[in-house]
Amino acid sequence: MVPLSWYIVLSAVVFSIGVVGFLIRRNIIIMLISIEIMLNAVNISLAAFSHYLQDIRGQIFVFFVIAVAAAEVAIGLALIIALFRNKPTLNVDEINIMKW
Repeated sequence: MVPLSWYIVLSAVVFSIGVVGFLIRRNIIIMLISIEIMLNAVNISLAAFSHYLQDIRGQIFVFFVIAVAAAEVAIGLALIIALFRNKPTLNVDEINIMKW
């Protein structure tokens, strides 16, 4: 059986990859994918703790996080498409539509 610490280390590594991807890359789609990677890291730790504590609530919460992440992606991609129609770039530094 795999110990709980391995799952926590895996979750921390995946979360770190998501944070680095979000902070380094300036492409909106890559940033959205990095947020999803961070949410999946949280799901790994929730499922691991749920299994370790023999409690189903953590796994139920994982399903809710997945549902919220799917809604977030749908809304985020719709906003990205709307931004891309007004300004044909996906670089965050070049999008200044909200400025006067």
